[in-house]
Amino acid sequence: MKKKLLVSSLVSVLLLSSTSSVLAHPGRTDANGGHTCWTNCAKWGLEYGEYHYHNGGKSSSSSSSTKSSKSSSSKSSKSSKSKSTKPKDSKPKYTQSNLKVLINDKKVDFTNKPLQYEGNNLVPLRDITEALKATFAYYPESGTVSITKDKNKVTLTLGSKKAFYNGNSSTLSVAPKVINGITYIPVQAIRGLGASMEFDSSNNTLNVTI
Repeated sequence: MKKKLLVSSLVSVLLLSSTSSVLAHPGRTDANGGHTCWTNCAKWGLEYGEYHYHNGGKSSSSSSSTKSSKSSSSKSSKSSKSKSTKPKDSKPKYTQSNLKVLINDKKVDFTNKPLQYEGNNLVPLRDITEALKATFAYYPESGTVSITKDKNKVTLTLGSKKAFYNGNSSTLSVAPKVINGITYIPVQAIRGLGASMEFDSSNNTLNVTI
C-alpha cells in the first residue's frame, strides 16, 4: 500500500514538472514575475519583444495599444470623409441689374438689360455707344474693343481689367465680357470718353453728362 502511494506521488510530481516546462521558457523574470521575450519567441508561441508572465499570461499593454491604434485610425478615416466637400463653382455669377441710365437727361432704352457682378454694373456695348453717339470697333485677333467719341478713345480687352483712356493705363473694377453672345463693358469705362457720372441710389439711376 505504501509503495502504491509513493508511486502515485512520483507520477503527480512528474506531471506538474512537465506542465511547468511547457508554460515557462529560459529567461530571468522581473519583480512582477514576467519579462520580455527576445530569443526563440516563436517556439513559445510569443511575438518578438512581447512582455509576458511565466504563468502563461500576456501583457495587457500590447492589446490596449492595438485597440487604441485601430480606434485612432477609424476616427481619422471618419474625419477625412467628413471634411471632404464638393469643389466650388469657379464661374462668375452675373445677375440682371435694374440700373437705369440717363445720358444728358435722356433715358437709355437697352435692348439687353444691364448685368451686375460683385456690385459692379455692366452695360451692353452697342446700346451704350449708340446712346453716347460714339463709335466702336472690335478686333477679334486681339480681343480688344475701341470706343471713340470726338477726340477721346477708350481701349478695352475682353477678360482683362486693364483699360486705356487716350493711351493712359487705368484699372477697371470688373473686366469686359461676352455673355450669351452680347458684349458687356463696365459702365465706369465711359469716363474715358470725357463723361462725368453721378449715381442716385434712391432710384438706382446713373446720370451721365457728356
